[in-house]
Amino acid sequence: MANFVNHMRNLVLKHHIKIALIAVVFVLQACQGHQDKTTTNAKVSQKIVIKRTFLTKEILFPRSAASFCRPTDLPRSDSAIFMNGGGREFKETIINTSAPVTGVPSGMKYIPGGEFSMGGVNPVGMNGGGHEQMNDARPVHRVKLNPYYIDATAVTNKEFAAFVKATGYVTVAEQKPTRAEFPDAPEENLVAGSVVFTPPKQKVALNDYTQWWSYVKGADWRHPQGPKSNIIGKDNYPVVQVCWEDATAYAKWAGKCLPTEAEWEFAARGGLSGKLYAWGNELRPKGKWMANIFEGSFPNKDVGTDGYVGLAPVKKFPANGYGLYDMAGNVWEWCNDWYRADYYATVANNKVTVNPAGPANAYDPDEPGVKKKVQRGGSFLCTDQYCTRYMVGTRGKGDYRSASNHIGFRCVMDVKPGNSNKLAAN
Repeated sequence: MANFVNHMRNLVLKHHIKIALIAVVFVLQACQGHQDKTTTNAKVSQKIVIKRTFLTKEILFPRSAASFCRPTDLPRSDSAIFMNGGGREFKETIINTSAPVTGVPSGMKYIPGGEFSMGGVNPVGMNGGGHEQMNDARPVHRVKLNPYYIDATAVTNKEFAAFVKATGYVTVAEQKPTRAEFPDAPEENLVAGSVVFTPPKQKVALNDYTQWWSYVKGADWRHPQGPKSNIIGKDNYPVVQVCWEDATAYAKWAGKCLPTEAEWEFAARGGLSGKLYAWGNELRPKGKWMANIFEGSFPNKDVGTDGYVGLAPVKKFPANGYGLYDMAGNVWEWCNDWYRADYYATVANNKVTVNPAGPANAYDPDEPGVKKKVQRGGSFLCTDQYCTRYMVGTRGKGDYRSASNHIGFRCVMDVKPGNSNKLAAN
């Protein structure tokens, strides 16, 4: 949107919110509930007889590629038929067969790597699909990865506290913003703090996210919702209020790094191909909640039918096929890659892209001047009323020096032949 950053500067100053909100490009910006309209020009030359539980024309809907995700004339209740495998764009995942080296690092899982179809389909029209077409998640393309290790959970408060104790590290949210960074801000607005989800008291239109986000002086990883909050007794909760720079500093100290976007998605899929979620195609298989997301009336009332209102501890929902927890919902997770909305198009013509590290620079057409990194997985604020980016192939984005109380991270480590990769618990 034109001149967005300048507009936000004026808005923030007017309401006496710290000017840092200008730079905070929340994932939820990407999740604004615009009602996208989809059309299809597809013409099917032969009649396809569809029953609720199977497809009778195997030639048009082969098992290897599953079926289309374009239920043009089907009721929403039938759309699950077309979710299996994600459509023709998705091909079988080919898992590497090499055995892992000995000594998987403590708290991590071995990911064999292999070749898979990366990206996501347009979910609009599906049950729980939401309003977004997720155009930045396409074209679906083939990617090949070497084996690696990944943290079984998001980094916790306990783990991050050990890093801070050992290094004396001060997060970006704990630092006073500088005049050089925000030359137009009044001095009284240059105060340390971060952005916190603050639900309104009543239902509001979903076209202005400043109605539920507030800059809070003194909000940081120890005080995720402001100076009156704390993390006492929450050692096993994901650390939040950490920006990409903070996450990278932790990873370096731990002898790890942040995952590439491709590594994150391959791990999240758990060996499955083309599924909507890290566990399959149903949001709630047999009525069971598989992730911590938002239920109720967004943004004013989370009723917590999944068991949690707001953030949940790690390992409270089932692990995926690789033994990884919370690859959907709970907290967004930083990836190492710069975000470009058009990046997938730049690699789509490759037969296979090997170990992609993302684009050389960031570019979001909505905010061309903001340096954004990729975020993945969605958070406890995601809902089909506003943001469905807990779907495994979808993408998020955020300013690399901005934090909030719904963003965390996990780390990866290369598998080196002949190296046990033993890691002391921190």
